[in-house]
Amino acid sequence: MAPPLVCDSEFKKDSVDMIVSILFFLLFIPGLILNGVAAWVSLRLRCKTTFVVYLKNLVAADLLMTLTLPLEATSGLPSAPVILEVVSCKYSAVIFYFSMYMSVMLLGFISLDRFFKVVRPNGRFLCQNPLFGKAVSASIWMIYLCLVVVPTIILTDQEHKGVRKDYCMKMKSEAGLRLHKGVVLGSMILFWVVCAVTCFCYTCIAWRVWRSYRTSGSNSSKVCQKTKARVFVILAVFLLCYAPYHAIRVPYTQVQVRMENCKMSTLYKAKKLTLWLSATNVCLDPLIYFFLCRAFRKKLYKMCSLGSQSTP
Repeated sequence: MAPPLVCDSEFKKDSVDMIVSILFFLLFIPGLILNGVAAWVSLRLRCKTTFVVYLKNLVAADLLMTLTLPLEATSGLPSAPVILEVVSCKYSAVIFYFSMYMSVMLLGFISLDRFFKVVRPNGRFLCQNPLFGKAVSASIWMIYLCLVVVPTIILTDQEHKGVRKDYCMKMKSEAGLRLHKGVVLGSMILFWVVCAVTCFCYTCIAWRVWRSYRTSGSNSSKVCQKTKARVFVILAVFLLCYAPYHAIRVPYTQVQVRMENCKMSTLYKAKKLTLWLSATNVCLDPLIYFFLCRAFRKKLYKMCSLGSQSTP
């Protein structure tokens, strides 16, 4: 007869917590510099197109996520005070995920905007009006805040007990647990839909540009290379940063809500590492601004040149 399965409910996770905390600290400085520069440039851009509107909102979301990294890193340290994890569970982590999914949605709208610009370069859809972009951006900020962020904070209202660090779910009420599971499932669906739309849009853009230059008989090799590079920048954010996390998140949430500690250890480690991978988008998104927004590049070059001229 096989020996009974021994389940250590207090599985060791100090090592992975330490590693991920260090990685978050290392990500914070370059993320703050890149997004600080991006915010500095974007504030000087006029909202003449929907692309610039979405770009400015994306910069705001990335900067907000970057500012949560120090607390997320500190609260994950094995020797961190319990109060830090309480604050992270109730506030900081909620804002972190809020910022991440705002970035996902805004990248989806940017992909659609680029697609419509290629399909109808001389036409104007309603969705290409800057006022439409502002209305959409404001709407998704408010909807996500009202339907997800505020209810999550309110329903994380149970008193934490004991000295275990794995109690975030225990701080949620029954309604909070149901909301958590529903939000995770909805976020997974949202991400994969946006990912599919993004892949479709940029594949169509690359094909259309390649076919146009081939028909015209001009040398399209250099254009094709630039187009592929731009497609790669967008898809890298989704497939390299976000996809691993979203592949592991659903099974992790199932055992997290049921508190099945026997299964949680491996999934916990995978979730923590892939979550850090998702956070690296704060360093990759500025590449998107640079490669896809000509106005952003021009303004950055202009500001850099003025800065160098003023230096004695």
